[in-house]
Amino acid sequence: MKEIGVGIIGYGAMGKAHSYAYRNMPLYYEGLPFKVRLVGICNRTLSKAEKAKEDLGFEFATHDPEDLFTNEDIQVINICTPNNVHKDHLIRALKAGKHVYCDKPLTASYEETKEVLDVLDSVKVYSQMAFQNRFFPAILRAKELAEAGFLGKVLSFRAVYLHSGSVDPNKPIGWKQEKSAGGGVLVDLGSHVLDLIYFLLGEYKEIFAHNVVLYPKRPHPSGGLVDVEAEDLSLLVVKMKNGGTGTIESSKIATGSNDELAVEIHGDKGAMRFNLMDPNWLEAYDNTLPEGDFGGEKGFKRIESVQRYKSPGGEFPSSKLALGWIRAHAHSLYNFLDNIYHNRPSSPSIQDGAYIQYVMDMARKSDRLKAWVTLD
Repeated sequence: MKEIGVGIIGYGAMGKAHSYAYRNMPLYYEGLPFKVRLVGICNRTLSKAEKAKEDLGFEFATHDPEDLFTNEDIQVINICTPNNVHKDHLIRALKAGKHVYCDKPLTASYEETKEVLDVLDSVKVYSQMAFQNRFFPAILRAKELAEAGFLGKVLSFRAVYLHSGSVDPNKPIGWKQEKSAGGGVLVDLGSHVLDLIYFLLGEYKEIFAHNVVLYPKRPHPSGGLVDVEAEDLSLLVVKMKNGGTGTIESSKIATGSNDELAVEIHGDKGAMRFNLMDPNWLEAYDNTLPEGDFGGEKGFKRIESVQRYKSPGGEFPSSKLALGWIRAHAHSLYNFLDNIYHNRPSSPSIQDGAYIQYVMDMARKSDRLKAWVTLD
């Protein structure tokens, strides 16, 4: 059986999520034609990497990424580091001939993204972005419906990704609130919702953005107050190349929210809506059904997507059981490794990540100019 050796850089929340998915892949997908081999785990704090080695069975732990790039037993580099070091890790991994799975966003800016694309064009490897929200069964069903013309002409949509973690003014600043580190809610949460709309509706045409910093200063973990430059709230009005118009909101100051990624799309033939806090269902409205007394046949239908993945998924856990957040991460990584095994490109690719990076940079340009901007 073919082995695919994996090396992970970064063992924070995403490093743990991806490690979990690799470790449990044989349970989620029975009869895989390949085996995942957890070779190396890298973290700047070596003790955390050594703990991961002990707990999860990695063959070695290190604090130096070069130990992964130069290891011949590693075919896949999984990047889970802060945004401002993605570029260097991506370029080094690609030049080493490794396949790359990269957490979003691709880099800290679109200019950095161009450097990555230049290297990518010169190597023969496969890549995928960790836009895992594409991989919920409900979203995969929404994609099928959209491609089949269920919506008809797209008229309007609204999409939000809401957290509440930055409402407290006394919460110390972290790297995700530092612009120099590639932070800001547009990048952290907005990248996910921008990708979902891109996945379902295609490319963007125009953007008008308004970004908000709630508190000009926040406490620093080492003491004192520091200036805050990265936005806590991003509001976008967008026009799509398919003619639809919509709003996209990403916020870490949405009091009362937990992890609310919600999308609602309206077309002249139908409508769809999804909320990550209730991920087992896709709601669909067929506008071609007849009206009648007491409502006829019209109304939103709840499609029970739950864990109904295509084979070899969907056997364990049972396709009838409730879905969880981690499951989409597992299916995203399965998609990547399955494509590597079959020697074919994967999606969403680094090129897709670069496009979302471009859209985000254009949104920030719109916010600076306080004007509509047109995308290529």
